[in-house]
Parts: sequence; C-alpha cells; structure tokens
Amino acid sequence: MSGFRPGWLPSVLVLLLLPGLLSLGFWQLQRSEEKQALLSSYESRRQAAPIGLDQLERSKDPAYRRIQLQGHFDAEHSLLLDNRIRDGRAGVELLQPFYDQRSGLWVLINRGWLPWPDRRTPPQFTTPDDALQLQAWVYVAPGGGLHLQGGETLGWPRLVAEVEAQGLWRQLGRGGLPFEARLEPGPASYRVDWPIVAMSPSKHLGYAVQWFALAAALLGLFIYLGIHNAREGRHEPSHRHA
Repeated sequence: MSGFRPGWLPSVLVLLLLPGLLSLGFWQLQRSEEKQALLSSYESRRQAAPIGLDQLERSKDPAYRRIQLQGHFDAEHSLLLDNRIRDGRAGVELLQPFYDQRSGLWVLINRGWLPWPDRRTPPQFTTPDDALQLQAWVYVAPGGGLHLQGGETLGWPRLVAEVEAQGLWRQLGRGGLPFEARLEPGPASYRVDWPIVAMSPSKHLGYAVQWFALAAALLGLFIYLGIHNAREGRHEPSHRHA
C-alpha cells in the first residue's frame, strides 16, 4: 500500500506487543467478573442462617458459609499467622483449635488480628476458659490451600508464615475440618475486618482500561508512523543526474 509505510521495526513491535496488551486487558476483565461473583456468593451466604459442623461437613462447597459452634478453645496450641498488615501496622492473626461438642469435630478458628508491640515482644492475648457459643464463617484460601512451612517458631504459641488446618490436626492427632473459620464480632474476637478479596472488581476494571488504552495508543502510533512515512516518501526529491 503506497499510502501506508510504517517500516519493518514498528510493524514487528506491534505484532509482538499488541496481542499481549489485549490479552492482559481481557484477563483483567475476566478477573473482575470472577471477583464480582465471589463477592456476590459471599454476600448471599453471609446473609444465610448459620449451620452446624455436621451439616457443613457434608457440603461440597463450604466457602463463606456461616457456622454455629458450641464448645471450647484449646489454649495450648495457638498459631500466630505472621505478616498481617492493618492500617500500615504489622501484626498477626490468632488461630486456635476449637472443639465443637455438637459434632465432635475440631475446627481452626481465626479470632482476628493483633498488632506487634515489638518484634522482640510477642502479641498478648487471652483465651476464654468457659464453654462458648460462637458464630463464624468458613474461609477457603484461593489456590488450593495453605501449609505449615519453614520459618515457624518451635513451641506454642507458634509463629507461622502459612497454615494448613489438616496438617495441624495430623500433628495433634485429632479429627478436624480442613479449613479455617473466621470468627464473627463478639466477646472472643479481636479485630475481624478481613478483606474478602485482595483487589476489588473495580480495580481490575481500571487495570483493564489501562491495558486497552496502551493497546490503542500503540496502534494509533503505528498508524501515524505509517501515514507519516508514506507522505515523507512522496515528498522526497528525486536525485537524478542528466
């Protein structure tokens, strides 16, 4: 085409970059839809009445379901989940085994966030001694689960980087559910304002717009160069000698 001469280097760059930019944009749109579906599921289940652990155990999709518990905490085997940030402050989340008397099952309860007073001084907490009636909701980590791994301290309470409930039950020789339950606000809870998703659907949409804008800018620059080079070529003087 005589009216369009972008040159080989811009053409190669567009062929290499444009599909990637468009793919990233559509991927962000997909992530936005997934996050919106996750939040909708969370909201509908958070409005439902709590169920018992025996009923929850039969559920194929336990995520975000509210549960009703009656029993007591095990104060001897507490986990402090490290590197949890709230309002710019470092802290931990306190997880403790809870024995549910109705079902005879153990469940790992996240009682909430506690600040680090100092890295040399562990966060202080208390554990109720009496039998309790609690309400919590099931948290299932995205990506298939968490596990106990290196970096944890010995002894109890144990400072850990990641936690797998099933690994803890094997370690303690107990029968329990393979996920974490996050406590609802109440006398036994600390700070329990967990974000449901790390990034909101609107942020994913914003990133999608940015990727599509970059793709449009790249394509616009490519078209401009093609037309500009073609015009320059038409106006070049021909150097012919008689």
